[in-house]
Amino acid sequence: MPDIIFHHFQSSPFSEKIRLIFGYKKLAWKSVIVPVIMPKPDVVALTGGYRRTPILQIGADVYCDTALIADVLERIAPLPTLYPVASAGVARTLAQWADSTLFWTVIAYTFQPAGLQSMFGHLTPEQMKAFGADRALLRGSAPRMAVAEATGQLQEYVRRLDQMLIGGEPYLLGGLPTIADFSVYHPIWYLRNAKAVSGILDAAPKLLAWADRMAALGHHEFTTISSEQALAIARDSKPAAIAGSPFVDTHGVALGDRVAIQPTDYGVDPVEGELVLAVDNEFAVQRSDERAGTVVVHFPRVGFQLKKI
Repeated sequence: MPDIIFHHFQSSPFSEKIRLIFGYKKLAWKSVIVPVIMPKPDVVALTGGYRRTPILQIGADVYCDTALIADVLERIAPLPTLYPVASAGVARTLAQWADSTLFWTVIAYTFQPAGLQSMFGHLTPEQMKAFGADRALLRGSAPRMAVAEATGQLQEYVRRLDQMLIGGEPYLLGGLPTIADFSVYHPIWYLRNAKAVSGILDAAPKLLAWADRMAALGHHEFTTISSEQALAIARDSKPAAIAGSPFVDTHGVALGDRVAIQPTDYGVDPVEGELVLAVDNEFAVQRSDERAGTVVVHFPRVGFQLKKI
């Protein structure tokens, strides 16, 4: 099997979600560090415009969004599973809540003055201004939550999560981690790194102990390669054969049509290409780039929209 190549940066919470899944599944991977803010020319060469972090690359196949990346890693290494049969539905639903509602509540809470100073105090004023402008562009018209609301809601979420661990099980849904644990963990990890405001977690000792258990999973084995090397691997590879999954059309399109796919919440840069996959939980388009060659870019259905060009 081709190498698993992970494009990320160290302080990215969604990247930490996947790095821990590597650790849990004992998957070796290659690390490509991408810029924190735009421009990201090597990322865009692979994705065709999608700029959110992280992305996963396997040869000439590029996977966007951590919900889909987790599914791909599950296919590569089914055990230990992220989706136990008895709790797969609730695990996916809790994960989706954590990746959206919990994550944005934590962001609104930590981006108060003390939190910003704690996380970004090492930046120069010019760097901080560039970061703020980039994140404003990334969020676009997505609604902003006031710190007061974020504080009250986060306190309630922390209480609820702590209550899930009262029964003595080590993880949120039982004796082993599920996708829910990894999705809940990454906002908590980000909050703990904002030490000036992380005291909000002190009222949840069971949640803190759970977070320590999650952190202990580690990131397993990885080596670092450059983005240029990753592009060369894509250029020298062929996209994997598309499995014969049933075609699922809710848009009045057909395979081979030219379409655009983009997120529905933030970072809504569209990716255009030839539709080569539309199944129950995934879209994919084939596109060509002079630096990356012919690649297939994959997206989950949930959280993304498709439009025929």
